[in-house]
Amino acid sequence: MVVLGGGPGGYEAALVARRLGADVTVVERQGLGGAAVLTDVVPSKTLIATAEWLTIAERAPELGIRTGGDRPAVDLSAVNARVLALAAAQSADIRGRLEREGVELVAGTGRLDGPSRVVVAPEGGAREVVLDADTVLVATGATPRTLPTARPDGERILTWTQLYQLDALPERLVVVGSGVTGAEFAGAYQALGSDVVLVSSRDRVLPGEDEDAAELLEGVFRARGMTVMSRSRAQSAERTADGVAVTLADGRVVEGTHVLIAVGAVPSTRGIGLEEAGVALSESGHVQVDRVSRTTARGVYAAGDCTGVLPLASVAATQGRTAMAHALGDAVAPLQLGTVAANIFTAPEIATVGYSERRLQEQGSRYVTTTLPLARNPRAKMLGMRDGFVKLFAHPEAGVVLGGVVVAPRASELVFPITLAVAHRLTVDDVADSFTVYPSLSGSIAEGARVLHARDRERVV
Repeated sequence: MVVLGGGPGGYEAALVARRLGADVTVVERQGLGGAAVLTDVVPSKTLIATAEWLTIAERAPELGIRTGGDRPAVDLSAVNARVLALAAAQSADIRGRLEREGVELVAGTGRLDGPSRVVVAPEGGAREVVLDADTVLVATGATPRTLPTARPDGERILTWTQLYQLDALPERLVVVGSGVTGAEFAGAYQALGSDVVLVSSRDRVLPGEDEDAAELLEGVFRARGMTVMSRSRAQSAERTADGVAVTLADGRVVEGTHVLIAVGAVPSTRGIGLEEAGVALSESGHVQVDRVSRTTARGVYAAGDCTGVLPLASVAATQGRTAMAHALGDAVAPLQLGTVAANIFTAPEIATVGYSERRLQEQGSRYVTTTLPLARNPRAKMLGMRDGFVKLFAHPEAGVVLGGVVVAPRASELVFPITLAVAHRLTVDDVADSFTVYPSLSGSIAEGARVLHARDRERVV
């Protein structure tokens, strides 16, 4: 087995393949863990965790805690040093685990030379290495999308991979793009102390998420002093004498000290021999795969962001594990996207799983729903939490839990009971009959299930 890419899809696949007895080589040019560990998930969530402490500190006065009145000072250089150190440590842990399992690691850039051969160009111009393979897994990930009129320079015009090189907090940060990445960094830097302007080409932030959750988060952003510019498409960004100027499509100019371009990602699939090997790519450049990660070329599989299935590390890892299990004849379950839990690491966080309300409405499904404000939860009251809610969707007759949304601090931890319910087709009665700790935030999930049990079944959406 030869794995192109050492991110979650690649290294998880390698571990599965080794346990099933295969000889495995992983080709990685950036470092083990890939972008997820080195420049994306681990660094961004570490930065956000630091910012979270400052949002918690905002609640101190209402909890009866007296402070000196001065806002805590943020040493961004120290913050970023910690961010990068943790990413490097995680990468080293992954390397150590792969080496202990007997996986061969090759540093360099790989390309396919047909469906059963990989050619690696090592760093430094050394002689190419040729690897023959019974099976190849492509897990090359994606890179930040840029605008031709806003070329990142790593100093003032930045992608999210370049933010960790800053040694001082941006005085005024313009964030272009209000999707998940844009919203997360906008919220984090606002909490750290930057004046943030969020430029959104859509009607609201997080246009692809639950409407109630997105509306709540935008309200929180505005209440904390962030400027949110809706229906404002960025046309270009250029350096000025002491900062940047972002020109919008309608001619308005937004000035700042720095600008973050967060307008999506581009799959890293071009120029590595995929199409020549018979691997079909979509118009967007993503590798086309089925539910067990097979491509259109025999013996070639793909996993992760290069496939465009769902840009989540958890999905990449599942795709990689599934691919190797299928290739080696082990029992395998096709990928079930309906059971994937996702989280947006803003403050509050937004976690979702199962059917969304939009999808239920678009496909004409009958469902019952309930929304419980977080402010009614006793544990939330004790912790000074006001912004958030728990929303559940269920089948009106069978009572099966169809999906849910949690908006709360650490929603990523709270959504797991709903994930279990969706994955195992539990009913609202199954959830309601399970004990929860009192007081606890998870108590709102059980309470929501009880509401759906008692709700007049004629009130069907």
